[in-house]
Amino acid sequence: MSNPVNNQYQNYYDLLGVHASASAIEIRRAYRELSKKYHPDTTTLAKAKATVKFQALNEAYATISHPERRSVYDLEIGYSRVFAIQSPPQFQTLKPRPDKYRPSAYLDPTDRPLSAGEIFALFMLIATFLGCLILAITIGIVRGEL
Repeated sequence: MSNPVNNQYQNYYDLLGVHASASAIEIRRAYRELSKKYHPDTTTLAKAKATVKFQALNEAYATISHPERRSVYDLEIGYSRVFAIQSPPQFQTLKPRPDKYRPSAYLDPTDRPLSAGEIFALFMLIATFLGCLILAITIGIVRGEL
């Protein structure tokens, strides 16, 4: 795979104006927008310049719109799709607080109060259990088994 014709762009992603992690839909949208802008029949640029630009766009889109070609191209430019967890540059680690300044009264950080939805679900579960129990007792009394 060769680099784009125009030297002002470092790679196909720059040429299309998308990030290397862009989805297929984002790539297609960028390509359509730029192809309308630089198509030799619809642009105000000189025909030769527009043709070169349009061919570069077509080459870039043909490469990064195809999953296998895109993987090979990403390896060529050194982009890795393996996600690594990295802390952002502005991230500051929190300093440990003394125990007397604990922000929470809970001893275990996983211990937390129930949310409104969880309380409602628990209430419905208890109400269903009690309703079934009352129904079973009522049926037993009506049949004379209790």
